[in-house]
Amino acid sequence: MAKDSIIILGIETSCDETAAAVVADGREVKSSVVASQVELHEKYGGVVPEIASRAHIEQIYPVITEAIEQAGVGKDDIDAVAVANQPGLTIALVVGVTAAKTLSFAWQKPLIAINHLHAHLQSAMLAEGELELPAVALIVSGGHTSLYDCESPLDLKLLGSTIDDAAGEAFDKVANILKLGYPGGPAIERAAANGDPNAIEFPRSMLSKDSLDFSFSGVKTAVLYHCRGQDMKGENRVDSMTDREISDIAASFQAAVVDVLVKKTRRAVDRIGAKTILLGGGVAANTVLRSALAKMCQAAKPPKKLLVAPKQYCTDNAVMVASLAYYKYRAGLFAELNLEPKATG
Repeated sequence: MAKDSIIILGIETSCDETAAAVVADGREVKSSVVASQVELHEKYGGVVPEIASRAHIEQIYPVITEAIEQAGVGKDDIDAVAVANQPGLTIALVVGVTAAKTLSFAWQKPLIAINHLHAHLQSAMLAEGELELPAVALIVSGGHTSLYDCESPLDLKLLGSTIDDAAGEAFDKVANILKLGYPGGPAIERAAANGDPNAIEFPRSMLSKDSLDFSFSGVKTAVLYHCRGQDMKGENRVDSMTDREISDIAASFQAAVVDVLVKKTRRAVDRIGAKTILLGGGVAANTVLRSALAKMCQAAKPPKKLLVAPKQYCTDNAVMVASLAYYKYRAGLFAELNLEPKATG
C-alpha cells in the first residue's frame, strides 16, 4: 500500500448489523466484518430495537478488532474514523457513534459523520472510476425508498421518498402474511421464483402524475385482503393454499413493487436528463429489480448506464461508510466529538 493512501475505519450500527471495515482511498477494501442479528429478530418478524442495541454492545468491540486485524493495519496507519450517525434506530446508532468517538479521541484521529442512506449509494460506485453525470440514485431498503439527483458522492438532492411503507418493509410484512419467514425480501424472492407474476393484478400506486414519492402500503393491504377477505373477517387462507398459490401471490406482489420502482426511476431520469442510474440498499439485491432496471436502461434512447451495488454490499455494511468517508476526508468535512445519532436524516 502506498504511503500516501488514505485509510479509514468505518463503523455501522444503524439497524441490526454490527459492521466495521477498513478501506483505502475509498475503493480498496482491506477488510469487511459484519455480525448479523437475523436469528435474534426472526421470531418477531422484524427488528426489535432493544434487542438490536444489546447485540451491538456485545459485538462492537470484537467486530472492530477483527476488521483491523484482517486489514493488517494499526492505529497509526488509520487516518480517520467514520461512523453512520443517521438515519436509523437511535438506540442502535448510539452504540456505533460512541465507539467511533471513543476511538477518535483515544487515537487522535479525525471523526467523520456519515449519512447511512448516502453511503448505500457509495456501494454502487465502488468499482466506478468516474461517475457520468447527471445521475439518478435509487435507494431501496427496509426503512427507506428514495430517489436522488446525484451530482457527486457528496452532493445529493432528494427527489422523492416513501410516504408510508418502504419497499423493504412491505416485503417483510407480505412475507409475514404469507408465513414465509424473515427477512422478507429474500423469502419473497425465493417463493416468487416458482410463481406467475401476472397471476394477480395487485395495485401500483404512482400517486400524482409527476410525483417521485413512493407508497407501498396499498399493495401490502391488497395482499392482506386477498388472503383474508375485504372485510378482514375471513380466516387466513394461507394455511390451506398450495405452494403454487403462495408463489403466485409472492410473484405478483414482487412484480407490482418492482414495476413502481422502475417507473418512478424512469420518471426521475426523464426529469433531470440522467445518463446514469445508481441502485443501492438491501432490496437492491433483488434479482428481478436489477434485471428490470437493466432492461429499462438498455431500452432508453440513448441507453443509460446502470451501476448496482454488489450483492454483498447491498445490506448494511461498513465498507460503504468508509468509502464515502474518503470523499469527506478529502473535503475536510470532519465532525466534532459531541456528534449525536439521529433517527432521521
